[in-house]
Amino acid sequence: MSTCVRGLIFVVDDNIDTDQIIPAEYLTLVPSKLDEYEKLGSYAMIGLPDRYGKFIATGEMKTRYPIIIAGENFGCGSSREHAPIALGAAGVKAVIAQSYARIFFRNCVSTGELYPWESGERLCDRFATGQEVTVDFDNDRVINHTLNQAYSLKSLGEIKPVIDAGGIFAYARQTGMIAAR
Repeated sequence: MSTCVRGLIFVVDDNIDTDQIIPAEYLTLVPSKLDEYEKLGSYAMIGLPDRYGKFIATGEMKTRYPIIIAGENFGCGSSREHAPIALGAAGVKAVIAQSYARIFFRNCVSTGELYPWESGERLCDRFATGQEVTVDFDNDRVINHTLNQAYSLKSLGEIKPVIDAGGIFAYARQTGMIAAR
């Protein structure tokens, strides 16, 4: 159960769709197989335009950016669960966006791969890739250490324990809603 995530950020703007997060050609990878889960992560954000730079360095399997800062409508496009799974497999712990496509947000919760925080402010215009931040879960805020500024985030509320548990099925087992395996 995390109380904060600290690390470098990767910044994108509006309408980052699931094809940019994980292109359809990689959907044949099966996330329940460990080697394929890791490979899926190595392709995360590979569909982004070149102007964003590389999310995962050439030859690496994981990103150096555990936090993504985004604008509006992050995760739009298809309903593929592979998008948050690919980000989680790449090492992303949290995304802070101005808004999300609702299906992407729900897939983050149901898979338990990452925390989808919402910001009331347009942080993608204030922050830059490579800055160091802390996402403070206890106080619903993000602290940009590079700028020495803190910003409020909308509470995760009732979804936080579901993500903490590792997704909807793990949470249901943990709380006795369904029988443990």
